[in-house]
Amino acid sequence: MTVHPNGNISIELSDFILNCFVRSSSWQLSFSLPLSLLFLLAMGANGILLITIWMEASLHEPMYYLLSILSLLDIMLCLTVIPKVLAIFWFDLKSISFYACFLQMYIMNCFLAMESCTFMVMAYDRYVAICHPLRYPTIITDQFVAKAAIFILARNIISTVPIPILSSRLNYCGRNVIENCICANMSVSRLSCDDVTINRLYQFAVGWTLLGSDLILIFLSYSLILRAVLRLRAEGVVAKALTTCGSHLILILFFSTILLVFVLTHVVKKVSPDVPVLLNVLHHVIPAALNPIVYGVRTQEIKQGIQRLLNRGW
Repeated sequence: MTVHPNGNISIELSDFILNCFVRSSSWQLSFSLPLSLLFLLAMGANGILLITIWMEASLHEPMYYLLSILSLLDIMLCLTVIPKVLAIFWFDLKSISFYACFLQMYIMNCFLAMESCTFMVMAYDRYVAICHPLRYPTIITDQFVAKAAIFILARNIISTVPIPILSSRLNYCGRNVIENCICANMSVSRLSCDDVTINRLYQFAVGWTLLGSDLILIFLSYSLILRAVLRLRAEGVVAKALTTCGSHLILILFFSTILLVFVLTHVVKKVSPDVPVLLNVLHHVIPAALNPIVYGVRTQEIKQGIQRLLNRGW
């Protein structure tokens, strides 16, 4: 225990308590079944997609390598968040160690930023495929994917490291009950008796710089794609071009819509504080569950690859 000059007493914490749905405790039981089904769907669908891309030689192409990166990120995010949430719902295991909490915080921030960056690279891939089809094989190569993967890792690992470090250095004055299902940065920082202005500013700056720049580049890519498609006169070519982009656009909508609603519920004061908590949890599992299904249904090569894989298995 340490007494600070400002009169605050700092007690070294060994763990936090995750208190889900403080004002709507009945949600836990009704929410646990659909959440567990979404988790199993996300794990199974992404696992099948990864195995299919790995086993099928026809899918050893840059576009599918990028999709594999997205699936791996989805799996990691789900495993970081959902098992702990289900453990709270089913077994009332609300305790999480001090270091595990900040590790979870880091993985969530880092991997969500990596997903956004991956969507941006995938948008560039579609831009080159449609606007410069003859140059596509020379621009989008295996080396390009390797460099893109290094960029995705380096940019987001480095930029999100300060978030858990800043939070872990705060004095919590013995308060350890987090009103959230997960160790979200602002939910944890709110417990501190220190000034958290720097934490809030950094979270805001990183969020808008990383996710904002990615969304701008995605929008720019699809604006150029739309302009190129509208210049095409052959109806079949237009339909094929739109189909190749459709799956990617649907994934971006899943990712950004839930995130946008989550941000808006924080801004609107009349909304129950439990609603952003619910949306925060769903944002880690719904896109992960739907991403591989959308690509599996809409992409003929993946659909055929899964069928061949199942036939071999039988």
